[in-house]
Amino acid sequence: MKVHTKVQELTGYEMFLFRPPYGDYDNAVVKTAKDCGYFTIQWDVDSLDWKDYGVDSIIKTVTQHKHLGNGSIILCHNGAKFTAQALDTLIATLKNEGYSFVPISELIYKDNYHMNHEGRQIKN
Repeated sequence: MKVHTKVQELTGYEMFLFRPPYGDYDNAVVKTAKDCGYFTIQWDVDSLDWKDYGVDSIIKTVTQHKHLGNGSIILCHNGAKFTAQALDTLIATLKNEGYSFVPISELIYKDNYHMNHEGRQIKN
């Protein structure tokens, strides 16, 4: 929990979300994260930015993704080569299509849910 403490010290922000690396999770991972005070989240739209195909590829992959819709969580990586360059255009394009951006905390159930095989929360 050293990272949690350090982020809180540096930013004043209390982290409470956990995205399993590679999206690899099972019930034990979700339970362990919950026991540590974290809500496990997934994404439903992968930008594939980590493949380094370029800005246009990121924009096309997201805007034409079959799961893109209200409540989508778009996966982008902070270390991917073209992500920062793609974000302004991607955000503007999605806003022009009627989407808005909100903190993930406004999208997730915090109680009485399970995650399906696609990583979506389903209310129990």
